[in-house]
Amino acid sequence: MTRSWVNSAERIGVDLHLELSGPGGRRAALIQALRDAVRGGRLAPGTRLPPYRSLAADLGVARNTVADAYAELVAEGWLTARQGSGTRVAERTEPVPRTARVPRKAPLSARGPRHDLRQGTPDVSSFPRADWLAAYRRGTQQAPNEVFGPGDPAGRIELRKALAEYLARARGVRTRPERIVICSGFAHALRLLFGAGAVGAAGGGVLRGPLAVEGYGLPYHRHLLSAAGVRTVPLPLDEHGALVDRLGRERAVLLTPAHQFPTGGPLHPARRAAVVDWARARAGLVLEDDYDGEFRYDRKPVGALQGLDPERVIHLGSVSKSLSPALRLGWMVLPERYVDPVLAVKGDREAWVSVLDQLSLADFIVSGAYDRHVRRMRQRYRGRRDRLVRALAAQAPHVVVTGVAAGLHAVLRLPPGTEPSSLKAAAWQGIALDGLAEFRHPETDMAPRDGLVVGYAAPSEHAYGAALDALLGILPPG
Repeated sequence: MTRSWVNSAERIGVDLHLELSGPGGRRAALIQALRDAVRGGRLAPGTRLPPYRSLAADLGVARNTVADAYAELVAEGWLTARQGSGTRVAERTEPVPRTARVPRKAPLSARGPRHDLRQGTPDVSSFPRADWLAAYRRGTQQAPNEVFGPGDPAGRIELRKALAEYLARARGVRTRPERIVICSGFAHALRLLFGAGAVGAAGGGVLRGPLAVEGYGLPYHRHLLSAAGVRTVPLPLDEHGALVDRLGRERAVLLTPAHQFPTGGPLHPARRAAVVDWARARAGLVLEDDYDGEFRYDRKPVGALQGLDPERVIHLGSVSKSLSPALRLGWMVLPERYVDPVLAVKGDREAWVSVLDQLSLADFIVSGAYDRHVRRMRQRYRGRRDRLVRALAAQAPHVVVTGVAAGLHAVLRLPPGTEPSSLKAAAWQGIALDGLAEFRHPETDMAPRDGLVVGYAAPSEHAYGAALDALLGILPPG
């Protein structure tokens, strides 16, 4: 008869699942089961095993059976036993079984980064835990009973009202709560609009046809659109943003007008007006990715493009840069004619954000905690940007840094042909960062540019100096 032990009532030891089976009696079966658990890595070196009495009671065997099994495994070197320390798995120098090893492509992939300079990630150590917990408590305590029912696929009205006020005040968005649909982030918004894995009565997205995009952008979004059968047509870029006069027969265009990703810089005012005029003339649509609009460091405010024409621009935002990507909270500010179709694709259930998180964010905004957090992080990120610029000017003046007026990253322009070697050197030094070539649209006619996309927000405050020193050490000489 096979016996298994899963959960010990004793406070000493660990939860462990053992199968006692096979010939030779219970003592032999227990010895073999423990050997297998250690050999397979389920019992790590140093793990404290349950006392004889508790394991014997859980397995339904005699206490002496467990004591004898432990003693034999101690004699064989599998376990150690010391007075006051109990019985533990022995520390071993033998290699981990081949099947448990992590493939070793380079030091970075094997160990994880020593220095995280990846773009798009905020300083997660600065998440406002106390203020968020207070907002969560208030939001939950004040919530009406119907909050805990099926809910509204558009999102909680408390959050939509808070966002309508905040976006109008901080980003110049013109909307009403009825035009806001809560989603889990930008990728979720694309799925709802273009049917990339969207579910619902319609079985697909809201928009059709080719989509114009910027010549440099996030490859994940291109892949997501491609999976939905959407062809993306790249627009060239210059120092003033996308060349929107190159728009042709497309019916929609996706832009990052406040801070072009990843090259930096806002869309020129004349081009902002021109793309809205194009949308009006062609009955087209502009998708505005306002991914880090709150973090602007100069004195030239760049409001949302949506404010120029709320019926021709879909404004998309989230808290992934301002608070944390772990919250999975975003929003779509839609022209009136798209609200019902988007909700139909979203469906009556499932593809929703946690209602309690929505209530927490609503309280966080209304209480002023969101503004305080953004202002605090804006100052911190500006300080990190300034340190990066000063360090480059002093130690690598041949490297041109761009895109630093806003956002959480900068682009370091490198001499032609040096990007691959710089990335290889970074990997061997344990530095995680991206090369500019990764973001180039494969069909663009723009000349390739060598560069590094350096996220200065990701490291914690105490780790940033070391990360910056390591970065300077892998840059090509002038």
